[in-house]
Amino acid sequence: MSMMNATITEIQSVDSLNIVSFDFAGTTLKMMSLDLNDEMQVGREVVLNVKPFHITIVKEFYGDISYSNKLNAVVQSCENGELLSSVKLLVNGVVFESIITKELALKMELKAGESVLVMIKANDLSIQEVINA
Repeated sequence: MSMMNATITEIQSVDSLNIVSFDFAGTTLKMMSLDLNDEMQVGREVVLNVKPFHITIVKEFYGDISYSNKLNAVVQSCENGELLSSVKLLVNGVVFESIITKELALKMELKAGESVLVMIKANDLSIQEVINA
């Protein structure tokens, strides 16, 4: 699981649906949530997490896409297994891990030091803990 510290900057709510915005090292991230507890307030520091299977790696992207979270990253390593590959990515000083198929990793020719774009859907981002409740 990839984890990062962030600060809540905005909470938009309609009925039980919430869109929470965060500042992660100067980059805005967004998360969808059905329920928020009272600890979730603007200005609070939190630890966000995302599962490795929910991190999309993009090379040469042009156009619009319905992913709320787009982050510039540098490939740190790509380790190929029998079926899957573990790709380590450096994003704003934090290492993320993406698990993709080996076939796709070979097709993309991912190499250490290469710049890529990381995309995470808003519903794939979650709060692991509140740091300063």
